[in-house]
Amino acid sequence: MESTLGLLFFLFTLLFCIFSFLLFLSRMKPWCNCHTCRTYTTMSRTTHFTNLSDWYTHLLRNSATGTIHVHVLGNIVTSNPINVEYMLKTRFQNYPKGRPFSAILGDLLGHGIFNVDGSAWMFQRKMASLELGSVAVRTYALQIVTEEIRTRLLPLMVSSVACGQQDQDSGMDLQDILRRFSFDNICKFSFGVDPGCLQPSLPVSPFAAAFDTASKLSAERAMTSSPITWKIKRLLNIGSEKKLKQAIKIINNLAEELINKRRKIGFSTRKDLLSRFMSSVENDNKYLRDIVVSFLLAGRDTVAAALTGFFFLLSKNPSVEVLIREELDRILDNPVQECASFEQLQQMHYLTAAIYESMRLFPPVQFDSKFAQEDDVLPDGTFVPMGTRVTYHPYAMGRMDRIWGSDCLKFKPERWLHAGVFVPEDPFKYPVFQAGVRICLGKELAVVEMKSLVATLIRQFDIRVVGSDTEPRFAPGLTATMRGGLSVRVYERSR
Repeated sequence: MESTLGLLFFLFTLLFCIFSFLLFLSRMKPWCNCHTCRTYTTMSRTTHFTNLSDWYTHLLRNSATGTIHVHVLGNIVTSNPINVEYMLKTRFQNYPKGRPFSAILGDLLGHGIFNVDGSAWMFQRKMASLELGSVAVRTYALQIVTEEIRTRLLPLMVSSVACGQQDQDSGMDLQDILRRFSFDNICKFSFGVDPGCLQPSLPVSPFAAAFDTASKLSAERAMTSSPITWKIKRLLNIGSEKKLKQAIKIINNLAEELINKRRKIGFSTRKDLLSRFMSSVENDNKYLRDIVVSFLLAGRDTVAAALTGFFFLLSKNPSVEVLIREELDRILDNPVQECASFEQLQQMHYLTAAIYESMRLFPPVQFDSKFAQEDDVLPDGTFVPMGTRVTYHPYAMGRMDRIWGSDCLKFKPERWLHAGVFVPEDPFKYPVFQAGVRICLGKELAVVEMKSLVATLIRQFDIRVVGSDTEPRFAPGLTATMRGGLSVRVYERSR
């Protein structure tokens, strides 16, 4: 009897999944035979474009409005700053993250700030704004970064150069070093715990490994032809969904352990985000976990991705490196000073411009999507049916001559300077940190962390990318991760 019921349940589930999949296909319009959809479905784009983002850039560049419609995905993609402002500011309420996005990242981020809309988002944003905007938090964050540079990053770089640990052919994987650096920092800042990823032995942190796995597999959900695919695998607990569940369990267990310990020892005198949020959110460990894990995701991967792109471009543009060093020598007049103070970092206009310019060409998050709550028409005339995914594409926008001029592909920090002073661009033209109501609250903290690291390393080392004549290939993920890492050779400069 039990086996019969089990078989009937299985058949019912199978038929329901098939029906749902067919319904999804009918909405997705897989029969569309336009050039764009045909190129996407047949993968013929890979013949000419190494990265999916480069293919989108090509299509958007050749669109009169800077907007395209990939019918088979139900996705409108735009590189038009007017449309971006319309989505992120003018009609912000009509373009939330949406349920499809929340479902994809729900197991990892839960109800954290980057995965919710409405009142839940507003509450967390107000709370985060009060904390991240305070002088005390910014000072604390810089102290963490400075300590990590002095006690781990610099000794590691010096040791690897002195001991000849860099393979002459492949070099050192700088992307891995930067990911370890940023993970140590964001864990200390968010949880008040040190995973020690950048210790001399470069240990494998179970937490970092679980976080990497969860981020990667969550992103792969968005790349499946239908959400039914990963939902069935999750229901049956097989394949990638089984691995994702195991990784998230490790993250949850650690978060639960940390929160419980913090409650026992007290949190009123501690400075990390978890302790600060615990004073506002009482007796809801799941909610606290979701909030802090969201900041962990944002602060780790984006900073490492931005720095990886920066050093790739710097290696190809030595003249920019010379100008950065000239600025550093003027501001850091003490030759034995290892790390810059906050006041000194604020004076580094050319370095700031170089970092912003590198993120124009290699944004940490290459695209971002919203879902239309009701029918709408974008400023460029594009009709948006209710429920349609609408994506703005910072990677493509940074490569548009109609936005940045005929030299848009050139790494040119000077475009951000006026009379030698850094002047930011219109955020809707440069939505690297999002823009409008959802603009990144941690932007200033991230830029200070990047400037501090770059200023220290450039003064002491020559960092040269192995094979810098080739363009990077990006792996699927929530942020721009270079496939195979970034191999570099490091040479210590005479001081």
